[in-house]
Amino acid sequence: MIYQGEGARPTVAASYLRRFYGGNTPDLDQGSPRNSLALLASADVKGFHYDTNAIFNEVIEDAVHRAQFAQTLSVSHPVGKKFAIGGEIWHFTQPFLRGHAVGNLWAVAYTARPNLVWDAGFNRGLTSTSTRWEVFAGFTYLLPHKLWR
Repeated sequence: MIYQGEGARPTVAASYLRRFYGGNTPDLDQGSPRNSLALLASADVKGFHYDTNAIFNEVIEDAVHRAQFAQTLSVSHPVGKKFAIGGEIWHFTQPFLRGHAVGNLWAVAYTARPNLVWDAGFNRGLTSTSTRWEVFAGFTYLLPHKLWR
């Protein structure tokens, strides 16, 4: 975390990931970067929560290395005490296709307990080189106790 925000003042964070070994699964919209730097910001404004990301990737095909850039903007809003809805618009450059993957995602979340959230939604690609449709469902479970001290 670079800056701890509060309320409408965003929290700003950065992330760096390095892949040391990759399998042979297909690379969809964003590919599998060797190096990835992400700048993240999130805040709450008038009952809405937003997250925005700027992503800088190094992607490799055969022996060729190229830069890939991405941006995302997600907005969510609670509906009642247990539900929330969210939407996201995203963009990734596709340097080896000389194209752009653009899409939008919509989801609903249900908070069963303070440490258990179920969610489901869909993603719709908006360009000819984007994945056209994806449907997903999952859960987040926070352990009630620390595993390590």
